[in-house]
Amino acid sequence: MRWADARATWPLAQHSRFVTHKPHRWHLQELGEGPTLLLIHGAGGATHSWRHLIPLLSVRYRCVAVDLPGQGFTQLGAQHRCGLDPMAEDLLALCHAENIDPVCIIGHSAGVAIALRMAEMMHPSPPAVIGINAALGTFEGLAGILFPVLAKTIAMLPLAANLFSATSSEQSVQRIIKGTGSALSPQDITLYRRLVGSPTHVNATLKMMSQWELEPLLNRLARNAARTLLIAADGDRAVPPATSQKAAEKMPDAVCKTLLGLGHLAHEEDAAATAALILPFLESTQA
Repeated sequence: MRWADARATWPLAQHSRFVTHKPHRWHLQELGEGPTLLLIHGAGGATHSWRHLIPLLSVRYRCVAVDLPGQGFTQLGAQHRCGLDPMAEDLLALCHAENIDPVCIIGHSAGVAIALRMAEMMHPSPPAVIGINAALGTFEGLAGILFPVLAKTIAMLPLAANLFSATSSEQSVQRIIKGTGSALSPQDITLYRRLVGSPTHVNATLKMMSQWELEPLLNRLARNAARTLLIAADGDRAVPPATSQKAAEKMPDAVCKTLLGLGHLAHEEDAAATAALILPFLESTQA
């Protein structure tokens, strides 16, 4: 997906900039003033997923949203650095280079795991972490063995991402999103269709899935000192809401709050309700 083609209609494009920090060429969106918030989207997403929430947060905070390597408009510079630890390391290096010192890292879905891993790396003074429908559970049984292998196999097939992108449609993307328990506007669906229509974006998402190793992070949750708010939507069909509650119970300084009537993309469906939970938590961390 070419930025030159998307810039005119991409959400918050006027706040976008590109930074080359090896091994990737990063796409960032930055707006607002005040303490810094770093926002990390989930697998298969991009900065556009924060388009409704950032305007509510940037009134009081400097918001920096980033596309993960190979996804959205960030150019992947190393095929082997799409797993949890490498992405957290590369993001942290980018933050150091760009003077991004977040008081809180906000993640969605798999982005929450990256946020918590970064917080571990920033010990002994980690930032706070906010997770929206945190993907902090592992597949159980046979699926736990087959799904990562399947993703790795597909990622290795020549032209697999091209075929997936070419055969996707507005209707198929809408079905996928509906399957997560969320209902988005036609305009929002179109943005996801544009992402799914990009073979480079799909390829990077598959590589992220195939290289993902979550168990070590989950085993260390009891030692993660980050002050954490996990927000779970009761209609999430992608990640069971109980996943966030169980993770919060394992952590020494974490709470779990529930959003009613929303799905996996809760922050896109109802940014105001999401911000109503986020802002008081941020204020309490600054007290």
